[in-house]
Amino acid sequence: MAKLEKFREISSALKNSYVDEWKKQGRKIIGYTCTYAPEEIIHAAGIMPYRIRGVTCTDTSNADVYMARFNCSFCRAVLELGLTGAYDFLDGFCYLNGCDHIRRVYDNWVKLVNIPFNHFLPVPHIISEDGFNYYMEGVKGFKEHIEQHFDMHITDEKLRDSIRVYNESRELLEKLYEFRNREYPPVTGAQSLSIVAASSAMPREEFNILLGDVLKELENMDGIRDYDARLMIVGSELDHPSLIELIEDLGGLVVTDALCFGTRQFKGLVSEEGDPLEAIVKRYYEHNPCPRMLREYPKKLGFVREMAEKFKVDGVIFERIAFCDPHGVDNVMFSKELEEEDIPTLVLERDYLISDVGRFRTRVQAFLERIGA
Repeated sequence: MAKLEKFREISSALKNSYVDEWKKQGRKIIGYTCTYAPEEIIHAAGIMPYRIRGVTCTDTSNADVYMARFNCSFCRAVLELGLTGAYDFLDGFCYLNGCDHIRRVYDNWVKLVNIPFNHFLPVPHIISEDGFNYYMEGVKGFKEHIEQHFDMHITDEKLRDSIRVYNESRELLEKLYEFRNREYPPVTGAQSLSIVAASSAMPREEFNILLGDVLKELENMDGIRDYDARLMIVGSELDHPSLIELIEDLGGLVVTDALCFGTRQFKGLVSEEGDPLEAIVKRYYEHNPCPRMLREYPKKLGFVREMAEKFKVDGVIFERIAFCDPHGVDNVMFSKELEEEDIPTLVLERDYLISDVGRFRTRVQAFLERIGA
């Protein structure tokens, strides 16, 4: 299917034909690192929001000079790409305090990488009224910084237009996941991840058109029948389908997830009523919480249970990048809870650049045999 392959092409590289055309028109791009970055603010300024990823990085020797190897390998891959010029097409960068490791990327990037616009947007670690007000002030400051630096004005009407565009994306991705919930899904987990990753690397209006066309084709397609188990995948930064392809090559079919390049990115609409800036802040602040958020464990566990039940999964795979403590703690606790409910789980630790493929194949194969037994 050519259009599905287009998503794979976009998600497998940093630059793509959409980025090239956008830059050729003299338009701006701002990178961001986290699902707590309010994309609608950037979009309303006529700038393309671009989610920073580590794809194409094969070595972190330059980044290792500035960040020790006990830092997350995703963060080191991002810094490496910045140091080697792979992200020179960016006109700005919105950093967030997602974790201590990505915070260190900010420190190094600002000093070592020549990007014209840099903004640090702090996100509270606790959901509360005071936290909401703090985040609201931070987003207002981000909006004003964009307006000042790029000499333009972000009106409420522009914000409402951007909310509509992004809500359309979220509704289209929900429909994609409805297809995955069929007994015989017409799309794989790897293909779905490519679609979600591509959404953050191209103009959003173009993405909506392309995904809408794909969904029409998927509507009446024959589904996948030759799989041994329906699986859910949960964990840290997974922006390339290689791990899911490995799982699916062995007979598993990943039908849902709790990932930053998955449900955490698109679940929950922005209200189209009332003050648009407040509506944007509310959605991003209160959306399906990341492990970085304190006191939210019951909500996170409830979401994993809900998705596992809704998508009728036979097992759950928890993956995390080595040295990612927030996901490491959550994954072990989630696994213990689900195993007590007779839901088989597998906990995997990996590097961002997966090299020990044989070990993963062995463990996934044993997990599928356990489910089959």
